[in-house]
Amino acid sequence: MYATMDKDTRINVAKRLLSKIMDSLQTAKDVEVALRVYGHISIPAKRDCKDTRLEVPFKPNNHAEIKREVNKIVPKGTTLIAYSLQQAAYDFPKQPGVRNVIVLITDGIEECQGDPCAVSEALQSNGVVLRPFIVGIGGTADFKKAFECVGRYYDANTEADFDNVLNVVISQALNNTTAQINLLDAFSKPSETNVNMTFYDIHSGQMVYNFIHTMNEKGYPDTIAIDPIYKYRIVVHSLPAVVKDNVEIAAGKHNTIGIDVPQGTLLLKIMGQTQYPKLQYIIRKEGESATLNVQDANVTEKYLVGKYDIEILSVPRIIQKGIEIKQSHTTTIELPQPGRLIVIAVTKAYYADLYQMNKNELQWICKIPTENRTHNMVLQPGKYKVVYRSRAAYRSDQTFEREFTITSGAATNLTLN
Repeated sequence: MYATMDKDTRINVAKRLLSKIMDSLQTAKDVEVALRVYGHISIPAKRDCKDTRLEVPFKPNNHAEIKREVNKIVPKGTTLIAYSLQQAAYDFPKQPGVRNVIVLITDGIEECQGDPCAVSEALQSNGVVLRPFIVGIGGTADFKKAFECVGRYYDANTEADFDNVLNVVISQALNNTTAQINLLDAFSKPSETNVNMTFYDIHSGQMVYNFIHTMNEKGYPDTIAIDPIYKYRIVVHSLPAVVKDNVEIAAGKHNTIGIDVPQGTLLLKIMGQTQYPKLQYIIRKEGESATLNVQDANVTEKYLVGKYDIEILSVPRIIQKGIEIKQSHTTTIELPQPGRLIVIAVTKAYYADLYQMNKNELQWICKIPTENRTHNMVLQPGKYKVVYRSRAAYRSDQTFEREFTITSGAATNLTLN
């Protein structure tokens, strides 16, 4: 810190600028500051890797005290960044709902074999602090490489740079910053809304916000207050989800972020008065096996514009592929009203399988339960066959077949003798 910066030493420049920052923070509302210093107690020859101390703790109106302590600092020890960061985590009052910010000012990199990156990531992942700000005084390319994993790094090679960087850091930490998320339709208009958006800190993976996208009273995307300290990964929980990575926020400004989320609506409509208690169907992206959603019949749901495969959980199941969803359009699939099959067994002990007749082929549907002699099934219209045999029979030629037709809205009785 005794190296030259412009016409003075780095330590004197740092003292002047920190005193200036303390003067500006005196009028900031709901802000408390503290001062921790490292490498100022033990001489370099001692190589004390625990040479750090909280000189001024958090409390109201301590700005003058911090200025006095700053002016007393005499650099003479080792650069122990990882340990100092770790100790700084204990300096913050344990108070919920506050933003804990660390501003690290250094003219050297770690000298005590600590891992500042690991310490910073652990503190962020546990929600102890926000991503630290690092001001590198007279740094080289190695500085940025060493500190970019720790937090937001800023070079300060002149006094003017140092002054500007400190003001930028304070601005990002304190100023009101807003954002407008434009969920764009297929025509690049911000018309999509009413979907949850999750904001993650891309560095630590920590979840920061959840906002259900809203249009204001004028019909424009609503303005949200957002912390500019983070670099974000935004996940829009549409079906399927849309992800926008590496979103940076300009502090103290209104930010506009556009994300492509064109949507249309899907509806499975059962004709007539359905006898299904609750029919559902599976939606998958075209050509993919993963389930995207399980949707109720006669209920609309939005999906991204594109093509999908659906599997209707009727009896028998119905698969339709390449269903197209278009922007602001409801794609309607109509399912015929089912009928009802009433199976009456003369004897309770039997084996029976139900098949659908597809030309001259049998398509297996299900086994008919034998717990009761009477069984009700809701079936889609079509031609069917039951193949059955009594459990008491000892010959395969005692297998019987019964063909029948299911008609929409009608009941069909079938007796198994």
